[in-house]
Amino acid sequence: MSDQLRKGTRVSGASRADLAAELKSRYDGGESIRSLAAATGRSYGFVHRLLGEAGVELRGRGGATRKA
Repeated sequence: MSDQLRKGTRVSGASRADLAAELKSRYDGGESIRSLAAATGRSYGFVHRLLGEAGVELRGRGGATRKA
């Protein structure tokens, strides 16, 4: 993302679709929602919602799992 969006500014229309496509590409490339939020200056919830709108299948949370 070349320029950070100002926090709290409304993102709509074509710019929202462009941002969603870019975030989808980066998320599919392995970046986390938190890193995308930090890079864009937006909240975790905003990025999460935008990825959902873009039709992204979100990854699991990861971490250690328990074996039976």
